[in-house]
Amino acid sequence: MQREKEVARGGGFGSVLQGALDKLEQASPLSRGSHQSPGTRGGPSPRPPPRRTPTGTQRNCNARFKSPVPSPKTCQSDAANRETLQCEMEELKGKDLALDQEIAQLLAEGFSPEELDRHITLLHEYNDIKDVGQMLMGRLAVIRGVTTKELYPEFGLEFND
Repeated sequence: MQREKEVARGGGFGSVLQGALDKLEQASPLSRGSHQSPGTRGGPSPRPPPRRTPTGTQRNCNARFKSPVPSPKTCQSDAANRETLQCEMEELKGKDLALDQEIAQLLAEGFSPEELDRHITLLHEYNDIKDVGQMLMGRLAVIRGVTTKELYPEFGLEFND
């Protein structure tokens, strides 16, 4: 009933919420009985907690979102958009042709896709093993209280390894 009166007066839902917040503050256990006059024991009364939401102009929560970035349709006309897409397609076709030529050149030089796949797999395995070795060297350095650089000569490694 109270809400209907607020809406009828033009206060809207925001003023209804504000009224409910005010009532909660008045009825909270912190505000009850804690108002002391400055001359009583216990010092001055505590301040009420700060509001969580600002009390200003209320925004409509159901309004559509307006992006600060303009949509592509508003920036370009359809003709310009088609022209841009055609240019991108031509660039991609050129890259595709260049990659096909590079593949043909590698095959002509004697490289096989299976050999390259095997080589890549071995490189991944090597890097994983090297990472584990680096972690072990780091832990050993921490245990001994030295840097990993100081451990390299002990294991016959060069710093570039």
